[in-house]
Amino acid sequence: MSDKPSIPLKLAYLIDGLNGWLGRIIAWFTLFLVLGTAVVVVLRYGFGIGATALQEGVLYAHALVFMGAAAWVLQRNGHVRVDIFFQKFSGRRQAVVELLGSLFLLLPVCLYLGWASWDYVTNSWATKEISNETGGLRFVYLQKSIILLLAVGMSLQGLSNLIKAAYVIAGRIPAPEVKHG
Repeated sequence: MSDKPSIPLKLAYLIDGLNGWLGRIIAWFTLFLVLGTAVVVVLRYGFGIGATALQEGVLYAHALVFMGAAAWVLQRNGHVRVDIFFQKFSGRRQAVVELLGSLFLLLPVCLYLGWASWDYVTNSWATKEISNETGGLRFVYLQKSIILLLAVGMSLQGLSNLIKAAYVIAGRIPAPEVKHG
């Protein structure tokens, strides 16, 4: 075990820090989701007032919470995992599964998602796309950009997980303790 982290391991920890910071900030948008939805419902059904911009803001926040914080959830092992076998594996064997999953599943899917959505997002930015609804928000292009945030964040976290798994397999860092239940 090395006392001083190497450059790839420093990069993995930097990515973890960035995704952790972003995820904790984005998590606060869940408060806006609850309050914004409550205000929209009270205005509409209590006072007969439509609040299109607020309703769209809630939709934007919803997209940001689920797509923007996905990398943080992956980092914290909070994603859904069918781990009938995985939980019984040794730390080194779990690292092999993590490495192969990141390399052959996560990263290709994220790269494809980024590539497939690039024109969709850049076209929206080129026209500074706005809502079709009267009173709607004027920056639909920002909402569409969340797709690229998902692809980049998950790709970076996949790279971080891949680096750390390689170090675990090589015996250079201890395997993380996986908690179940």
